[in-house]
Amino acid sequence: MYKQLFLSGDFIQEKIMRVGSTIYMDYQATTPVDKRVVEAMRPYFEESFGNPHSSDHILGWRSQQAIESAQAQIAHSIGGDPDEIFFTSGATEANNLAVLGLSKGQECSRDRILVSAVEHKCVLSAARAAETDYDMQVDQIPVDTKGHIDLAALDSMLDSDVLLVSVMAVNNEIGTVQDLDSIAEIVHKYGALFHSDAAQALEALDIDVRATGIDLMSLSAHKVYGPKGIGALYVARESIGRLRPIIQGGGQQLGVRPGTVPTPLCVGFAKAIELCGDHGERERQRWLNNWFVERLRDEGVVVEVNGSSLNQRHPGNINICFDGVDAHSFLGSLQPFVCASTGSACTSGIIESSHVLAAIGVPEEKASSAVRFSIGRYSDQSQLDEVVQHISAAVFEYEPGACCSRSRDSNDM
Repeated sequence: MYKQLFLSGDFIQEKIMRVGSTIYMDYQATTPVDKRVVEAMRPYFEESFGNPHSSDHILGWRSQQAIESAQAQIAHSIGGDPDEIFFTSGATEANNLAVLGLSKGQECSRDRILVSAVEHKCVLSAARAAETDYDMQVDQIPVDTKGHIDLAALDSMLDSDVLLVSVMAVNNEIGTVQDLDSIAEIVHKYGALFHSDAAQALEALDIDVRATGIDLMSLSAHKVYGPKGIGALYVARESIGRLRPIIQGGGQQLGVRPGTVPTPLCVGFAKAIELCGDHGERERQRWLNNWFVERLRDEGVVVEVNGSSLNQRHPGNINICFDGVDAHSFLGSLQPFVCASTGSACTSGIIESSHVLAAIGVPEEKASSAVRFSIGRYSDQSQLDEVVQHISAAVFEYEPGACCSRSRDSNDM
């Protein structure tokens, strides 16, 4: 049934994502902007270009109204309220604002932060900055071999001195989906706040911040077919007063995140959020993921999937080790035909083992062979079949060191 549905021309609408002969399989690094998002943004680059903080004329009013509508759309999609949405330049800034903003306004009795061992590097870096700048103590929560938080370990690490626990909803490298409800319940038992980096989550699962008990949540537009340069931090109303700005400015957005709010980007973000979360699309991607791995194996390519089973992770994520290859040079051998990644693109230019794969117990020699392929809205079966052929040829012709290493060219936040 699924095969007929997924190969239907009506179901796969304009699903041709190519640049010349290149097939794009790096959707978790960034997504192309949906044409409907571009059209929603266009008027705010042209006619309605006013500064949303210009309160004395109609163009300013129109822009401000558009900002408020965008806040309402984003809030509605996650079960929050419009005044709990603070726009940022992306999820990296939102994560920094959550970790450092709370540390800056900390209560003296709470001087510890817990972060998972598989967090995005911007969260780990922000936590280290909180140690240096605000005398916070930071501890990492261990995970199992699939990347799930060890809930018993989390419970044992918590006490009345913990200010914040930060656990990403969906991992950007291996696609692991966390049990947010259970984490929130444990965290709140000790009176701490729960922050989740949900940059990768909205294409993978439905989140209701109120029902789940998430106090702060970071979002990114360019992961959901929206524009780059815009993200948001959800802050539960009762926690807003505990947050301090990490940049100084003119007091916009209640002073929590000052600076002129970019109206077109906010409108595009809201439109992208409106269009995402299609359950049928999630199942289509999941089916393609399973089909892709089976096709590789049918071709005799030895692959090992990292993280959860393909049916229990981000529907577009496939992180696999190729037997006996170096991932960087291997990806170089696939150029210019296939865009994929060796993991988090934020380590661009730094050749090092993935901290995520290390945390789930993947040996370094295997981790160095890991490639993340990610499927998205414009992927289809014919593209994946072509990618399988390129991979198969590259694996059987592979010579270590024969290809130059390609730097990771996009940002996972």
